[in-house]
Amino acid sequence: MGIDRSDIDLEAGLVRVFGKGAKERVVPIGQLARDAISQYLINGRSELEGIRGDKEAVFLNARGGRLTRQGCWGIVRDGAQRSGLNARIYPHVLRHSCATHLLDHGADIRVVQELLGHASISTTQIYTKVSPERLRGAYDAAHPRSRVVH
Repeated sequence: MGIDRSDIDLEAGLVRVFGKGAKERVVPIGQLARDAISQYLINGRSELEGIRGDKEAVFLNARGGRLTRQGCWGIVRDGAQRSGLNARIYPHVLRHSCATHLLDHGADIRVVQELLGHASISTTQIYTKVSPERLRGAYDAAHPRSRVVH
Protein backbone atom coordinates (compact mmCIF):
# COMPACT_ATOMS: atom_id res chain seq x y z
CA MET A 1 0.00 0.00 0.00
CA GLY A 2 2.67 2.41 -1.11
CA ILE A 3 0.43 5.43 -1.60
CA ASP A 4 1.81 8.61 -0.07
CA ARG A 5 -0.08 11.81 0.65
CA SER A 6 1.67 13.47 -2.29
CA ASP A 7 0.28 10.76 -4.62
CA ILE A 8 -3.34 11.85 -4.07
CA ASP A 9 -4.97 14.91 -5.58
CA LEU A 10 -8.41 14.92 -3.98
CA GLU A 11 -9.51 18.08 -5.76
CA ALA A 12 -8.80 16.60 -9.20
CA GLY A 13 -9.86 13.10 -8.12
CA LEU A 14 -6.59 11.47 -9.20
CA VAL A 15 -4.19 9.03 -7.56
CA ARG A 16 -0.66 8.29 -8.73
CA VAL A 17 -0.01 4.56 -8.48
CA PHE A 18 3.26 2.71 -8.91
CA GLY A 19 2.82 -0.76 -10.34
CA LYS A 20 5.18 -3.61 -11.09
CA GLY A 21 8.63 -2.46 -12.11
CA ALA A 22 7.91 0.97 -10.57
CA LYS A 23 5.68 1.78 -13.56
CA GLU A 24 3.80 4.97 -12.78
CA ARG A 25 0.21 5.62 -13.81
CA VAL A 26 -2.52 8.02 -12.76
CA VAL A 27 -5.99 6.67 -12.04
CA PRO A 28 -9.19 8.57 -11.34
CA ILE A 29 -11.24 8.08 -8.18
CA GLY A 30 -14.91 8.87 -7.77
CA GLN A 31 -16.51 11.38 -5.44
CA LEU A 32 -17.44 8.76 -2.82
CA ALA A 33 -13.82 7.61 -2.61
CA ARG A 34 -12.60 11.22 -2.49
CA ASP A 35 -14.96 12.00 0.37
CA ALA A 36 -14.03 8.83 2.28
CA ILE A 37 -10.29 9.45 1.89
CA SER A 38 -10.72 13.07 2.93
CA GLN A 39 -12.63 12.06 6.08
CA TYR A 40 -10.07 9.34 6.84
CA LEU A 41 -7.19 11.81 6.52
CA ILE A 42 -8.96 14.34 8.78
CA ASN A 43 -10.33 11.95 11.41
CA GLY A 44 -9.22 8.31 11.29
CA ARG A 45 -5.61 8.58 10.18
CA SER A 46 -4.58 11.03 12.89
CA GLU A 47 -5.72 8.53 15.55
CA LEU A 48 -3.47 5.85 14.03
CA GLU A 49 -0.45 8.04 13.36
CA GLY A 50 0.66 8.59 16.95
CA ILE A 51 4.12 9.89 17.71
CA ARG A 52 6.14 7.45 15.61
CA GLY A 53 3.69 6.91 12.77
CA ASP A 54 4.62 7.13 9.12
CA LYS A 55 4.00 10.77 8.18
CA GLU A 56 3.84 10.24 4.40
CA ALA A 57 1.85 7.00 4.04
CA VAL A 58 -1.85 7.46 3.42
CA PHE A 59 -2.99 4.14 4.84
CA LEU A 60 -1.70 3.10 8.26
CA ASN A 61 -1.99 -0.04 10.36
CA ALA A 62 -3.09 -0.06 14.00
CA ARG A 63 0.49 0.61 15.15
CA GLY A 64 0.89 3.70 12.96
CA GLY A 65 3.09 2.03 10.34
CA ARG A 66 2.42 1.78 6.63
CA LEU A 67 -0.40 -0.66 5.86
CA THR A 68 1.05 -3.79 4.27
CA ARG A 69 -0.38 -5.88 1.45
CA GLN A 70 -1.33 -8.57 3.98
CA GLY A 71 -2.98 -5.99 6.25
CA CYS A 72 -5.07 -4.71 3.34
CA TRP A 73 -6.01 -8.29 2.45
CA GLY A 74 -7.25 -8.87 6.01
CA ILE A 75 -9.29 -5.66 6.07
CA VAL A 76 -11.02 -6.54 2.79
CA ARG A 77 -11.67 -10.13 3.88
CA ASP A 78 -13.06 -9.07 7.27
CA GLY A 79 -15.21 -6.35 5.70
CA ALA A 80 -16.66 -8.84 3.23
CA GLN A 81 -17.50 -11.26 6.04
CA ARG A 82 -19.13 -8.51 8.12
CA SER A 83 -21.21 -7.60 5.05
CA GLY A 84 -22.49 -11.16 4.84
CA LEU A 85 -20.62 -12.10 1.67
CA ASN A 86 -19.89 -15.81 1.65
CA ALA A 87 -17.50 -15.74 -1.29
CA ARG A 88 -13.77 -15.41 -0.75
CA ILE A 89 -13.22 -11.70 -1.31
CA TYR A 90 -9.74 -10.19 -1.41
CA PRO A 91 -8.26 -7.08 -3.09
CA HIS A 92 -7.45 -8.78 -6.38
CA VAL A 93 -11.06 -9.92 -6.73
CA LEU A 94 -12.13 -6.29 -6.37
CA ARG A 95 -9.66 -5.31 -9.11
CA HIS A 96 -11.14 -7.97 -11.43
CA SER A 97 -14.67 -6.87 -10.58
CA CYS A 98 -13.89 -3.22 -11.24
CA ALA A 99 -12.47 -4.07 -14.67
CA THR A 100 -15.50 -6.20 -15.54
CA HIS A 101 -17.93 -3.49 -14.39
CA LEU A 102 -16.13 -0.88 -16.48
CA LEU A 103 -16.40 -3.06 -19.58
CA ASP A 104 -20.03 -3.94 -18.87
CA HIS A 105 -20.86 -0.24 -18.72
CA GLY A 106 -19.23 0.66 -22.01
CA ALA A 107 -15.60 1.44 -21.19
CA ASP A 108 -13.18 0.70 -24.00
CA ILE A 109 -10.85 -2.20 -23.23
CA ARG A 110 -7.83 0.05 -23.96
CA VAL A 111 -9.00 2.42 -21.20
CA VAL A 112 -9.35 -0.51 -18.80
CA GLN A 113 -5.87 -1.69 -19.82
CA GLU A 114 -4.43 1.73 -18.93
CA LEU A 115 -6.29 1.90 -15.63
CA LEU A 116 -5.01 -1.52 -14.61
CA GLY A 117 -1.48 -0.77 -15.80
CA HIS A 118 -1.22 -3.77 -18.09
CA ALA A 119 1.52 -3.66 -20.71
CA SER A 120 -0.39 -6.07 -22.94
CA ILE A 121 -4.06 -5.96 -23.82
CA SER A 122 -4.10 -9.77 -23.74
CA THR A 123 -3.51 -9.58 -19.97
CA THR A 124 -6.54 -7.31 -19.64
CA GLN A 125 -8.64 -9.72 -21.71
CA ILE A 126 -7.71 -12.62 -19.42
CA TYR A 127 -8.31 -10.45 -16.38
CA THR A 128 -11.87 -9.44 -17.21
CA LYS A 129 -14.99 -11.55 -17.34
CA VAL A 130 -17.84 -11.07 -19.76
CA SER A 131 -21.09 -11.02 -17.83
CA PRO A 132 -24.10 -12.98 -19.12
CA GLU A 133 -25.96 -9.67 -19.59
CA ARG A 134 -23.17 -8.31 -21.76
CA LEU A 135 -23.11 -11.52 -23.82
CA ARG A 136 -26.87 -11.31 -24.33
CA GLY A 137 -26.70 -7.63 -25.27
CA ALA A 138 -23.91 -8.20 -27.80
CA TYR A 139 -25.70 -11.18 -29.28
CA ASP A 140 -29.02 -9.36 -29.54
CA ALA A 141 -27.39 -6.32 -31.10
CA ALA A 142 -25.28 -8.18 -33.64
CA HIS A 143 -26.93 -11.45 -34.62
CA PRO A 144 -29.62 -11.16 -37.32
CA ARG A 145 -31.62 -14.11 -35.92
CA SER A 146 -31.89 -12.58 -32.45
CA ARG A 147 -34.53 -10.18 -33.75
CA VAL A 148 -36.70 -12.74 -35.55
CA VAL A 149 -40.19 -12.87 -34.08
CA HIS A 150 -42.06 -16.19 -34.28
